[in-house]
Amino acid sequence: MQHLSLQQRLLQKLSPQQIQVIKLLELPMLQLEQRIKKELEENPVLELEEHGEGTNEDDFANELKSAEDVNNEEFSVDDYLNEEDYPSYRYETNNYSKDEKISEIPFSESNSFHEYLQEQISMVMLNEEDAILAEQIIGNIDEDGYLRRELEAIVDDVAFSRNIFTTEKKLGTILSIIQELDPAGVGARDLRESLLIQLSRKEMQRPELRLAYRILEEMFEEFTRKHYDKIQRKFNAEEDDLRDALDEILKLNPKPGSSFSNNLNRGNQTIIPDFILEIVDDEMILSLNQRNVPELNISNYYTNMLKSFRDNGRGMTNDQKDALLFVKQKIDSAKWFIDAIKQRQETLMLVMNSMLQFQKEFFVEGDETKLKPMILKDIADRTNLDISTISRVSNSKFIQTHFGIYSLKYFFSESMQKEDGEEVSTREIKSILKECIGNENKQKPVTDDELANILKDKGYNIARRTVAKYREQLDIPVARMRKEL
Repeated sequence: MQHLSLQQRLLQKLSPQQIQVIKLLELPMLQLEQRIKKELEENPVLELEEHGEGTNEDDFANELKSAEDVNNEEFSVDDYLNEEDYPSYRYETNNYSKDEKISEIPFSESNSFHEYLQEQISMVMLNEEDAILAEQIIGNIDEDGYLRRELEAIVDDVAFSRNIFTTEKKLGTILSIIQELDPAGVGARDLRESLLIQLSRKEMQRPELRLAYRILEEMFEEFTRKHYDKIQRKFNAEEDDLRDALDEILKLNPKPGSSFSNNLNRGNQTIIPDFILEIVDDEMILSLNQRNVPELNISNYYTNMLKSFRDNGRGMTNDQKDALLFVKQKIDSAKWFIDAIKQRQETLMLVMNSMLQFQKEFFVEGDETKLKPMILKDIADRTNLDISTISRVSNSKFIQTHFGIYSLKYFFSESMQKEDGEEVSTREIKSILKECIGNENKQKPVTDDELANILKDKGYNIARRTVAKYREQLDIPVARMRKEL
């Protein structure tokens, strides 16, 4: 049996304006520029702040101004008011004639890695079926140059997709042909096979290359574990000969496909600082990097138009009412966007100024040991903002100082208490660990236990497992893997 009941609940919902501010707060400088440009193109009510005579706008602002002028020329609410009932095809963007041709400016770009392999295999005298099998194998080679898929699975693939029934043995024969292509080591199924292929291309008359080949072929696991004493006993090799052989192996490329990388296809990250810090007369002067962020305002043309519509409100037709609603929505949207930009700037400056005061010694001197332990909550308490807001501000943001450009996340670290009760940043401890490992004897690397004892002598009472955690965060391998001859 169904019953009706009333239930009262308190829910927190974000308004569209709040959501817009949050999204803008997360954007770094480069993406903010693109976001403003997009808003200017979509909203004809928005326009750039007029500059005084003799002031040159930068290229970005000129580009936005040009786009805005085009919008104003092409769009007018008068046209919107005088519309007639046109057929729908007049508004379709894909309504092109046969003679109309849309061309794009091509970019100069070299062949991809797989296209390079395909070009090479096309020069090998293969029959039609073998060429298809070779194409299938090349298609399964990853960007590093390895064939990660089993030949048995490729047999099933060509049977279903190409209706070609083959065997693993035949695919293995074709794979051996592919492994002769450039770059050396391509088509291998694991690291050991790739290194062996690369070594086989060299002059094997040299004794160090022959020893290197035997090491990879017979004692690859000992090589990866750096058990050099076992390798030396196995081959009865002198230490100098073993060192030469290992040097030859280390010269090989563990990712042969990366040697054919096309830098044009890679998205290179451009770092544009969001803040600029200057020291003038021993005082810190912080400013937002507004180089490519123009001042925005609302066009008087549309505000006057809205006012005239309202003055003649009683005699308006339905079309005119629709136009009034359209203009009002665009003006409201523009106001929200301008307010969101201003609120973003105020929040960024508030948070960054608080961080400057917290880490004042570091920003003045640039000495990493001067960094204090600081977490998101410390800045949240100082600014009376939520921790999530501090996290959004520090994410993907950078500050330019007189000693370099730093990510804001760099300044946040946990604290550790010394024996004398003083709290220090974990970044200071990591710096000491890095220095100790950098100065160690590579033939007898310092173990985690020894590193813990060194830190205890310096007043940092840290357990071995904590040392191991910090070492891993620094991307430093264990002592055994750091061993060298």
